Amino acid sequence: MERITRGPSPKPLQRLAHALIFIAGVILAIPSHAEDSPRPNIIYLNVDDLGVMDVGFNSPRYRTPNIDKLRREGMLFTNAYAPAANCAPSRAAVFSGQYAPRHGIYTVGNSERGKSRDRKLIPIKNTEFLPPEKMTLARALQQGGYKTIHLGKWHLGADPTQQGFDINIGGDTSGGPSGGGYFSPFTRGAMKDFSDQYPNGTHRVDIFADQALKFMRANKEQSFFVHMAFYSVHTGIEAVPEFVDFYKNKPVNAAYASMIEKMDQGVGRILDGLDQLGLKENTLVLFCSDNGGVQGISSQQPYRSGKGSYFDGGIREPLVVRWPGHIPAGSTCKTPVIATDFFPTFIEVAGIKPPTDTILDGVSLVPLFDGKGQIEERALFWHFPIYLEKYGNKDYEAHDPAFRTRPGSAMRLGNWKFHEYFEDGRIELYDLESDLGERMNLAASNPEKASELHRMLKEWRKSVKAPIPTELNKAYKPK
Repeated sequence: MERITRGPSPKPLQRLAHALIFIAGVILAIPSHAEDSPRPNIIYLNVDDLGVMDVGFNSPRYRTPNIDKLRREGMLFTNAYAPAANCAPSRAAVFSGQYAPRHGIYTVGNSERGKSRDRKLIPIKNTEFLPPEKMTLARALQQGGYKTIHLGKWHLGADPTQQGFDINIGGDTSGGPSGGGYFSPFTRGAMKDFSDQYPNGTHRVDIFADQALKFMRANKEQSFFVHMAFYSVHTGIEAVPEFVDFYKNKPVNAAYASMIEKMDQGVGRILDGLDQLGLKENTLVLFCSDNGGVQGISSQQPYRSGKGSYFDGGIREPLVVRWPGHIPAGSTCKTPVIATDFFPTFIEVAGIKPPTDTILDGVSLVPLFDGKGQIEERALFWHFPIYLEKYGNKDYEAHDPAFRTRPGSAMRLGNWKFHEYFEDGRIELYDLESDLGERMNLAASNPEKASELHRMLKEWRKSVKAPIPTELNKAYKPK
């Protein structure tokens, strides 16, 4: 009779398998670091044409209780700058992470602004939009696993969903609230479809806030990026009925002030939504503007001039960042920063490695958040090789009656601010510690410092291949 040889009894093997499964289950049940600390949500509140002096914590002229609350709960950057003095180049710099000479966006539309007879030089040609293939801040976050939504003004292309956003609410090439102004119904553009979803007379701020809250609720279990780009407070100026009466007979443009307060109400709805969803503690909120306020509508004193000028009134920004547990409430940072820093800041917060195929001109601000760290001292730069005309006969505190600025470059290093203008080679040097208004040109009395900064500015222009206009305009008629 043939002996049948059997293998080991199956019971010990089964017990071993069960034990291994149990151990694996225990390991998987231990929360990972990522689960303990999910990647923070990021909300970028980007206000259009809001001056540094157009918020309540800087000026009692305006009521901004929600923005003021954000400031009390976060960090105020008192030396914050836009990367350009008007909207399209500033937004392009933020989303590309690059200074203007790298992407060629210097203004809106044609660079030949103002009357030809007043322009001594032929300005450098302008690029209108970021190419769809350009790496953007939104695309970096999207590729890193974030759900992304854009709401409001885009101005960098026809469709934000082709430039890194999963959802687009109202963004297109428009620079202002076209197609019906600030109140529905909207007759054309990316907001037209919302005319059927909301009652007539609904303000854009309410639609954007409503859609942002809808997105946040739908994505509360995963990390998201919200770019809330209010069209407010860009012209045309439209009074908001529930707020305008408060400002009548006060030393402000009452309609403009009511628009600021309406925008602030939208900020409040988003902050309240974070509270209600339990997301406040794990969300970084950054509030800023895209350039200085319009001088003819709202004075930016003590800063000189406003939108379109490279005096500080045109480029200083009200920047507040809140991130509970990482940023002390009510803190202040005096380090000069610029909005090209937002790209590297956001991707560090998100735990995403910097893109290897694009240059980022800014630095991460994360080391500054705890109030103890520092970033290496550096110069901030602006380059504007074109013209930007004045509007009407209002005093813009510029150099001449024709333009808010003429072709030139500027830089800040420490407390020093340096300007160079290409038409006549004029240089200007200001000590911002004693002269916030940039009224006392020290270039002649401090030639050593002027020469040092001029050399740095020229070296920077060379490094970024910044074009300088040199061709004379035959239609120019000097006065």
